[in-house]
Amino acid sequence: MTKASLIEFPDRIETPRLYIRPCMPGDGSDVFRAITDSRSELKPWLPFARKEQTLEEVEAGVRESFADFIKKTDIRLHIYLKETDEFIGSTGLHRIDWDVPKVEIGYWLNSRHTKKGYMVEAVKALTHFALHDLSCQRVEIRCDERNTSSRRVPEKLGFLLEGTFRHDHLDENGTDSRDTCVYSFVPEDLPD
Repeated sequence: MTKASLIEFPDRIETPRLYIRPCMPGDGSDVFRAITDSRSELKPWLPFARKEQTLEEVEAGVRESFADFIKKTDIRLHIYLKETDEFIGSTGLHRIDWDVPKVEIGYWLNSRHTKKGYMVEAVKALTHFALHDLSCQRVEIRCDERNTSSRRVPEKLGFLLEGTFRHDHLDENGTDSRDTCVYSFVPEDLPD
C-alpha cells in the first residue's frame, strides 16, 4: 500500500441523520462538554473519562489526534447531528495495520444522545467506508464484556463475536480484571 499519510480521506462521511468528520483543532470545547455531561456513564468503560481534564488538556488531546490523523496512524472522528450541527460523540479507526489492512472501530456518545440508534448508524457507515474505500480486510470492535450497550452495536450490525479475552484489562479502579469481547467483520460477511 502507498505511504499511509497519503491516503485520501473525505471531509465527511454522511448517514441519513449524521455526519462524521475528522477531529480538528478547536473541537476541544465540544468534546469537553460532552465528556463532562457523560462522565458517570463513560467512566466505567473508558480510561479518558476517569481523569478530570481541563478544557486545555482536552483540546491538546484533540490536536494530538489531528496530528495522528494527518499521518494516518490513528483516525479520530467526530459525530454531528446533520439537522443542528451538534457534536454528539466520537468514533474512529484505531489499531490500524495498513499492511493487512485492518482497523478497529471505537466509539462513545454524549449520554444525552444514547438509545436513539445514532451509534449503530455511524458505525455502519464507518464499517462500509473501511471495507469499500480503504479496502480493509478486517474491521474489529472490542469492548468490555459487561458493557451491554456497546456490545449491541456490533451485534446489530452482524459482526461476528470471535471470542473473549479473559482478564484482558483492569476496571476503572485498577483493582479487578475484566474480559474483552472481540467482534469482527470481513468482506465475506457483506450481503450479496
